[in-house]
Amino acid sequence: MAEPLNRHSRTITQGPDRAPSRAMLKAVGLTDEDLNKPLVGIANTWIEVMPCNFHLRRLSARVKEGVRAAGGTPIEFNTVAVSDGVSMGTEGMKASLISREVIADSIELVTRGHLFDAVVALSGCDKTIPGTVMALARLDLPSLMLYGGSIMPGRFQGRDVTIQDVFEGVGAHAAKKMTDAELLDLESNACPGPGACGGQFTANTMATAFEILGISPIGSASVPAMDDSKDDVAYRVGEMVMELVRKNLTARQVITRAALENAVASIAATGGSTNGVLHLLGVAREAEVDLRLDDFDRISSNTPLIADLKPGGRFVANDLYRAGGIPLVARRLLDAGKIDGGCLTVTGKTIGEEVRDAEETPGQEVVLPVSEPLKPTGGLVILRGNLAPEGCVVKVAGHERTRHSGPARVFDREEDSFKAVQQGEIKAGDVVVIRYEGPMGGPGMREMLGVTAALVGAGLGESVALLTDGRFSGATHGLMAGHVAPEAARGGPIAAVRDGDTITFDVDARRLDVEISEEEMDKRLRQWQAPPPRYASGVMAKYARLVSSASEGAVTR
Repeated sequence: MAEPLNRHSRTITQGPDRAPSRAMLKAVGLTDEDLNKPLVGIANTWIEVMPCNFHLRRLSARVKEGVRAAGGTPIEFNTVAVSDGVSMGTEGMKASLISREVIADSIELVTRGHLFDAVVALSGCDKTIPGTVMALARLDLPSLMLYGGSIMPGRFQGRDVTIQDVFEGVGAHAAKKMTDAELLDLESNACPGPGACGGQFTANTMATAFEILGISPIGSASVPAMDDSKDDVAYRVGEMVMELVRKNLTARQVITRAALENAVASIAATGGSTNGVLHLLGVAREAEVDLRLDDFDRISSNTPLIADLKPGGRFVANDLYRAGGIPLVARRLLDAGKIDGGCLTVTGKTIGEEVRDAEETPGQEVVLPVSEPLKPTGGLVILRGNLAPEGCVVKVAGHERTRHSGPARVFDREEDSFKAVQQGEIKAGDVVVIRYEGPMGGPGMREMLGVTAALVGAGLGESVALLTDGRFSGATHGLMAGHVAPEAARGGPIAAVRDGDTITFDVDARRLDVEISEEEMDKRLRQWQAPPPRYASGVMAKYARLVSSASEGAVTR
């Protein structure tokens, strides 16, 4: 006899002893017919606090229609989400990375608790994307992730703008380069409706990575949030998960070492966010795949930068969609031998089969030929040195400086550094050091877009460097080193830096160093005392106690 498709849920739904379970489920509208079918969890990250996930109820309804049409019973549940854009630059931003773990934990708990046979996860804002995929990797069920899609660009003074422009506008306003009225006009027009941030920031970076990895259907992610065809994509996803159930094709059959390397190559090729490093390490850990920090530098060094996308380039996600979408990026990389075309995807086909016939819009300028790249190597670089023995991450889009030496300006909180920028205290040539913002020390490893955008807005983007044990937004650009490890709160060398120390970035040599002797470094670290935890109880304190180094993905253990 063939194995029943309700492999897991039948434990809850079948037999006389399960009458109480069925009685409860019938109370929410399910019928005997529904309960004899596979139960498909629809893990939704809908929330009203941001545009990125605001439209996911609409897409979820279409996914459920597809599941029903294909012979399954969808059961929707929600989890949390934290808006990076709303919380940026505040204490609330510490909740963002922590939410990734809570999202993964909650999807795992609901799915295991109710013995679902499959899962469709809907994501939007930055941490909801890796959080959902980390859960799918843990569960190893027939499953896939649907990205809600990108926002349309706003219009300001006759040009397209994104949320990046608003953050940089704050710096320009502080430098008296923008009036109150202009800043208000910009903020009122930058985000015209639902969808995730439009550049190749963290959301679109991870959506690209997971489509080319194969856990999202090819061609699904780059469809904009409010495009009419997004509803059709969602319906097809509902049908597709039932095909996965029939084949018993599970997440870990897709999330392999080779597929993860494909995902890394996609980030390098599109100038994607440094957060991709943190999130792919996290997914690899959950899938029990050996992926390491140095793999990112190796793959990026062998992958050309071919997508001219913001923040380093000219175009946004909707331009990429019109040019041919993520399938076009994948086809370029496949034809050049930069990704493994044999990796299986949730469509049941390999990534090579899926993108071989990807269409390119004639005359498009968004995705360049591999033979004529923006830069011969990718956008991710891993530096080490006496300031980052475990490594740190730098994003280079092709036009940044590759070397910088200057005096350290040291801050123990992001707010203090932002205030210094706003008050004009940071000068050309300085190296801004922001510490005690790492996974444990923050806790939660805040992004620093407020500070980095303010530097750009103040005209210092090309003359100042910055390093932190925290993170950067995907919208950050300039010579910025994030994820410095070990972090200050663990007694890493960044804790020993003092104002005026000379710090040198050497991207070509892959070095980040402070110019003091080894003896002086040892002396300072022996004198160092760990600061008291910033939170003594609650989820922040729990996370600080459990979280690993950024070099390991900042996963909880």
